[in-house]
Amino acid sequence: MRAAVVTSFGGPEAVEIVEVALPEPGARQVRIKVAAAGINPVDAGVRAGVFGGAGKRLGLGWDVAGVVEAVGVASGWSVGDEVVALVYGTAKALGTHADHVVVDADAVAVAPRSVDAAHAASLPLNALTAAQALDGLDLEPGASLLVTGAAGAVGGYAVQLAARLGVSVTALAREGDEEFVRSLGADRFVSEPEAVAPGSVDAVLDAAILGEVALERVRDGGAFLGVIPGAQPASVRGVRTGAVEVAADGARLAELVALVDEGVLTTRVAGTYALDEAVEAHARLAKGGLRGRLVLVP
Repeated sequence: MRAAVVTSFGGPEAVEIVEVALPEPGARQVRIKVAAAGINPVDAGVRAGVFGGAGKRLGLGWDVAGVVEAVGVASGWSVGDEVVALVYGTAKALGTHADHVVVDADAVAVAPRSVDAAHAASLPLNALTAAQALDGLDLEPGASLLVTGAAGAVGGYAVQLAARLGVSVTALAREGDEEFVRSLGADRFVSEPEAVAPGSVDAVLDAAILGEVALERVRDGGAFLGVIPGAQPASVRGVRTGAVEVAADGARLAELVALVDEGVLTTRVAGTYALDEAVEAHARLAKGGLRGRLVLVP
């Protein structure tokens, strides 16, 4: 089968399409025939060597939508099931940017019925990150939350999920994104962090990686979560600081799939590329300005 990998670090041109052996599922695993696989900034980080792994073959891709085509013992899934999954890891030999991928069975959920495979493949990493971040913030209904990068993939899901929980959301995004983020359920829109008074919100989810500038907006004793583990600012004024590190969780992913089918969560695809066009897809990702995920469709 074909797989997108990197064997040396660099720009988009470092991505290679190679032929590798078809992987076989072990116990409590399934093999998925890939219908679509999202491209995320973490893939660009792997490609550039941000996470290390020099001298190894590193597979790309965390998100997948497709069809179960082989099952291991006690997988709980059946051949032919249409599924989505998160394949965690920055140092895996093979990722979801491939014709087939083996996934732990407990990372898998039934695919949404209301969207196509490309849109389904944009869900796992970003929606799970948003949901697990909100779990970490542990906000009560009526609490106030600032979401930076609210028009991005993680930020957009966070706005929708927080609004559903009854949290009052201030969304920070570019001026041109105001209508969109308000449609997600934001109570207030700002285009500059300085528009939010220092110490005026209970919590921040810093999807835009603003760091201390965003932390200043949190009240004494509040909470701050970033999206890059280890990169969060130090605690000040009793504010609890941390960063979400996404975990594969098929049961939680199934809940998020249900919210897609209920119309609560909005999936967004900025464009699709064939697997053989992975270099071009990475080049487009590097240009920025996307609203939604690029998706490889083998």
